[in-house]
Amino acid sequence: MGLLSLAIWIPIFFGVVLLAFGRDEHARVVRWVALIGATISFLVTLPLYSGFKLGTSAMQFVEKSNWMPRFNINYHLGVDGISLWFVLLTAFITLVVIIASWESITERVNQYMAAFLVLSGLMIGVFCALDGMLFYVFFEATLIPMYLIIGVWGGPNKIYAAFKFFLYTLLGSLLMLIAMIYLYTKSGGSFDLAVWYTMPLGSTAQTFLFFAFFAAFAVKIPMWPVHTWLPDVHVEAPTGGSAILAAIMLKLGAYGFVRFAMPIAPDAAHEWAWLMITLSLVAVIYVGVVALVQPDMKRLVAYSSVAHMGFVTLGFFIFNELGAAGGIVQMLSHGLVSAAMFLCIGVLYDRVHSRQIASYGGVVNVMPKFAAFALFFAMANCGLPGTSGFVGEWMVILGGVKFNFWVGLAAASALIWGAAYTLWMYKRVYLGPVANDHVKAMLDINNREFLMLALLAIAVLYVGIYPKPMTDVMNASVVDLLKHLATSKLN
Repeated sequence: MGLLSLAIWIPIFFGVVLLAFGRDEHARVVRWVALIGATISFLVTLPLYSGFKLGTSAMQFVEKSNWMPRFNINYHLGVDGISLWFVLLTAFITLVVIIASWESITERVNQYMAAFLVLSGLMIGVFCALDGMLFYVFFEATLIPMYLIIGVWGGPNKIYAAFKFFLYTLLGSLLMLIAMIYLYTKSGGSFDLAVWYTMPLGSTAQTFLFFAFFAAFAVKIPMWPVHTWLPDVHVEAPTGGSAILAAIMLKLGAYGFVRFAMPIAPDAAHEWAWLMITLSLVAVIYVGVVALVQPDMKRLVAYSSVAHMGFVTLGFFIFNELGAAGGIVQMLSHGLVSAAMFLCIGVLYDRVHSRQIASYGGVVNVMPKFAAFALFFAMANCGLPGTSGFVGEWMVILGGVKFNFWVGLAAASALIWGAAYTLWMYKRVYLGPVANDHVKAMLDINNREFLMLALLAIAVLYVGIYPKPMTDVMNASVVDLLKHLATSKLN
């Protein structure tokens, strides 16, 4: 079994094993088994980076075997300089989420931990799939554990939020399935992405395919105006669910654009780039303003995610190397920073059982260590130089200015809005005198919470100070993607 298969199936295996445990009588053993499974899953991904060959855009660590020979569907895996980082990110965030959920989940612990491990394996499968139908199976299968995480361990309106999440994403994916079936018949019976990339397609066919993929991936990101499901889901989801949703699941949509919509329909991507840029700028500016007035911390960070993901799609559709590479770095950075922001909110919620900003004030007086971490992640969310949040946004802004000065200027304004809503939230929650007895009774973070926040802080700082290893790995794949997009496929 290859490294990619191990990365996919080890967490799924541990997840299935956990389901064999009793519901809660073995909770302590379940937590340790889940931690061991997540740790092994992460360690398995590290050789992918150490063994990755620079300077080539070819898929590496490729595995291929027949799955459904009758329909020419293959179990076909591989990673390039783009997808490699998301495999590592998924395994890393899953490990952090398992640590974060150690004490907060007390009911159906085995099922909760199992859902996260299975979800991790499925998401890694999405990033590794080189067969269209295999991608679709993994992509849709991720809905099941996430639906259960929200619907079982969520807040008071968890059923509504879980159903809304499932319905939105499923409806969009159905159009993607139709597009894949069309490509299958048009290619003479192949689901191989490499074959789809070289197929000549007419203008009408490309437009249909582009918007069919758009329906699936725009909802997943989510782009404005199909973003309305995200705040509701984040508010109701448990802390770990919000962290994994923001850090990884939103990236499935952006990755889908890079792997499917753009290279399969490059002419349509250029033709409709104006629409994608417009929607991205609306997300960056308007949704940032909406975040400013949110009274709920989770809802505020959810809107922040929509705004930050607007940078990603903007970077992709300005069709230059700075923008595309910046969009990918922004995806990775947002994966780290958004997870950290939601986990910080979880730390507060575990103590006061409220996500309302008005319930807090003066937290720094009773939790100085935690307040320092929260300030660091708030600064990263604002795009402070020296943090990962700066690198991706700065590259996209530079690429935007190179594409069109006014587009770059509009994108840069997001830095102002990001600083406004993030720092205003920090001021009201953490600074000033102790606001009430609930805050006065709060205890600073314990060793477990310190560990999970420290792991994320180190990653955010490393990417912010020294992003070269990341950009070196993705450079050849980004250049190849842009060359492919510059070549017309009109027949």
